[in-house]
Amino acid sequence: MTEIRERAYTPEDLARLFVARANAGDAAGLAELYAPDAVLAYPPGSVTVGREAIRAVCERMLEHAPRPFAVEEPLPTVRYGDLSLTATRAADGTGGRVQVNRQQPDGSWLRIIDRPETRPAGDTKAAS
Repeated sequence: MTEIRERAYTPEDLARLFVARANAGDAAGLAELYAPDAVLAYPPGSVTVGREAIRAVCERMLEHAPRPFAVEEPLPTVRYGDLSLTATRAADGTGGRVQVNRQQPDGSWLRIIDRPETRPAGDTKAAS
């Protein structure tokens, strides 16, 4: 039986749903927030392409990441037709998180490009 999860009906819902699913340890649910051909710039210095590969990365991330995750301070969303740019100020000191999202035919939103951490200019330290 396939589990039915809440969909993101605004671009801003994606961050809230990501945190809820991460705190639940739901890697499959995290992957469902991404388009089938999405690009994730994670782990740092890598590029992960496709929902199944993103699910595997999420599984590994959830094994090691401290919990609970918190909803981070959002920056204003920018929209252009069925695309949006969302970002948050990272609470873990990794700079910021930026996503490009696309509205689906059913009105829901999925991430198509996700850069979950960036470093301020001149900061070459690895994330702790």
